[in-house]
Amino acid sequence: MCGIIGFTGKLKAQDVLLTGLASLEYRGYDSAGIAYFKDTGKISLRKTVGKVKDLRAICDDDNNSTCGIGHTRWATHGEPSDINSHPIGNGRVSIVHNGIIENYRKLKEFLISKGYGFESQTDTEAVAKLLDYNYDGDPIDTIIRTIADIEGAYSLGIMFREHKNRIFAARKESPLIVGKGNGEMFIASDVTAIIEYTREYYLLEPGEVADITADGV
Repeated sequence: MCGIIGFTGKLKAQDVLLTGLASLEYRGYDSAGIAYFKDTGKISLRKTVGKVKDLRAICDDDNNSTCGIGHTRWATHGEPSDINSHPIGNGRVSIVHNGIIENYRKLKEFLISKGYGFESQTDTEAVAKLLDYNYDGDPIDTIIRTIADIEGAYSLGIMFREHKNRIFAARKESPLIVGKGNGEMFIASDVTAIIEYTREYYLLEPGEVADITADGV
């Protein structure tokens, strides 16, 4: 099983994400990773095969970003590897994903015909590249058009480079919650990932898209 955590607020996102991922270790996983906004406006990734402690070992202690997403992955499409680990993206968009994209081969073939290359063996990369292909400057419109073409069960945590300190989320069948703290917001696949910070949360309905900042959702 896979785990998702996301945070935006005033705290050091890296610490919140690693703490949340550690609390999801009981679900079983073979790799872990985080993505966060850098001061330059770019999205930075840290991910590795192994445990959360191995991820923590390659993280930057001076990373003061206050917004990011994280994931623990149990390999389904593609073997456990750094490349197949989540988050997955291309610089403009980065995502974490639970579930199975049933039509990923069809999506991948379409995107290759549009000039996209693929590095991983995952179904998740097809979603990340489709988001990039559909991106029109409006993240909500982009996500709505993208999930309309996805078949299967999924929960998604999404970051766009041009929308710093915002997290977007969507789900179909696979569970995902949005948590509300004091000047901070969370997404998670399980309440155990955020219980240290808040007990106020909302279960996204299937087909809903959430636009999340530190001020609310």
